[in-house]
Amino acid sequence: MKVVHVIEALGGGVYTYFRDLSTFFGDDEINQNIETTIIYSGNRKEIDAQKIKSEFSDGIKLIQVNMVRELSPFQDLKSAYNLTKELKKINPDIIHLHSSKAGVLGRVAYFFLFKKKKLYYTPHGYSFLRTDISSTFRTIYWTIEKNFQRFFGGTIVACGDTEQKIAQKLGPAKLVRNGIDIVSVQEHYKPHQNEKLTIGIMARITAARNPEMFNQIALKFPDFNFVWIGDGELRHLITAPNIRITGWILDRKTVLKELNNIDIYMQTSLWEGLPIAVLEAMALQKPVIATNIIGNKDAILHNKTGFLFTDISELDGFFETLKNPETRTEFGENALARCHDLFDKNQNFKQLLTLYQE
Repeated sequence: MKVVHVIEALGGGVYTYFRDLSTFFGDDEINQNIETTIIYSGNRKEIDAQKIKSEFSDGIKLIQVNMVRELSPFQDLKSAYNLTKELKKINPDIIHLHSSKAGVLGRVAYFFLFKKKKLYYTPHGYSFLRTDISSTFRTIYWTIEKNFQRFFGGTIVACGDTEQKIAQKLGPAKLVRNGIDIVSVQEHYKPHQNEKLTIGIMARITAARNPEMFNQIALKFPDFNFVWIGDGELRHLITAPNIRITGWILDRKTVLKELNNIDIYMQTSLWEGLPIAVLEAMALQKPVIATNIIGNKDAILHNKTGFLFTDISELDGFFETLKNPETRTEFGENALARCHDLFDKNQNFKQLLTLYQE
């Protein structure tokens, strides 16, 4: 069986997801029966093609096809044409598209194959949920998703519980949750406590992660230290003197060391699929405070593994509770247990394998 995954945005949490996917499906036992190819675009600043080759399993094939995130009719037609050429060469049994842009380009390419294949699509956070665009654009993205699903068919494979509920309004939808390599993340766990309570986020500094809110929270709580693990085009919005920005860190061990060194993980996202960074923080036994949105609320159990909030005013009580090291330890242990129950990548990739074999 030949399976091709198509992804435009191979950065951030999606990078971690695909690296782990390559390890699972590149395993000798599995790739005897399933040949896996990942077609990706290298257009993001945080993507290093050499790093991908060194960190992804040799048991899968990697192909680069130029794709851009923004709507660009000429470039999009060119990308769809090149995708079609690659898919014709491979002649896959299954095509699995990931994220909105690849979902559109991949389905156009699929159409021009003129051969029926099994088609799957994982949104990893629908574009019509974005709040950094106008309601007109959100309506356009919803219409595209609805009509492409109706015209091209295929099965939506949601990465989180709430995403599945939304997906069911568009077409047939299965649930295969995002998962992480818990054992490998746990290797970087060391009990750690800062003199000053330290709150961190791990993400690209983009509108989706709401750096303005993170900055407001840091200004509201000047007695705490804040860390943004990452970098991005909206770095200029972070002005609070108690926020340290690490910049891009390409070495995974260093990233996880930074993550282990915080006391509380904070996710200020405006929209999500199911955030890998939150799962990694939970695996490192960090309590998580996050906005009460799709994805975050699928990962976090309120008042057990962390807290969900809709307004900054709620944070006073949550920080007061988590100032207690014993409470942080208890929440962190609950978070790790929840990872083992629901977000183990081996368990979740086995579900994906079963789906392919149906």
